[in-house]
Amino acid sequence: MEKLNPNYIVGLVDGEGSFTIYVKDPDSSKEVRRRTKVEPRFFLKLIEKDKEVLYELKKFFGCGNVYFQGDKRANHQDCYRFEVANRNDLDKIIIPFFKKNSLMLRSKKGDFEIFCKILKMVLDKDHLKEAGLRKIYNLKQKMH
Repeated sequence: MEKLNPNYIVGLVDGEGSFTIYVKDPDSSKEVRRRTKVEPRFFLKLIEKDKEVLYELKKFFGCGNVYFQGDKRANHQDCYRFEVANRNDLDKIIIPFFKKNSLMLRSKKGDFEIFCKILKMVLDKDHLKEAGLRKIYNLKQKMH
C-alpha cells in the first residue's frame, strides 16, 4: 500500500471516521459500568478486507490500536476499527492534525469542534465537577 497522505486521511475520516464522547448521564440513577464519567474517542471502522489501511493509520499517527469488531447482523460484514482513546494522544496528535488538515463535511467538522471543547474540559478536569459534567453532557447531545 502507498504511504498515506493528509488529504487521503481527511477524506477517509470524513466518510468513515468518528469523533465521539461517551458521557454518563448526570441524571441517570443506574450504575454505568465505565471506569470514567467521560471517555473521548476518535475511531475509524472499515470492512475486514480494507483493514490494512487501519494499520497504516496507526503507523502514520504513531498511536492508537486496531481492533477486530465482529458483526452478526444480517447483511453486515466483520470490521476492524482503528481507535485512539488516550487523552494525551488525542490532544497532542489527533486534534493538531485535524486542525491543520481541515475536515470537509460540515457535520463532521461540527462534531470535531465540540470534541475539541469537551477534551479541553476533560483535560482541565471539569468533568469531575457536577456543573462541568452537565455542560459536557449537554454539548455531547449536539454531536451526531
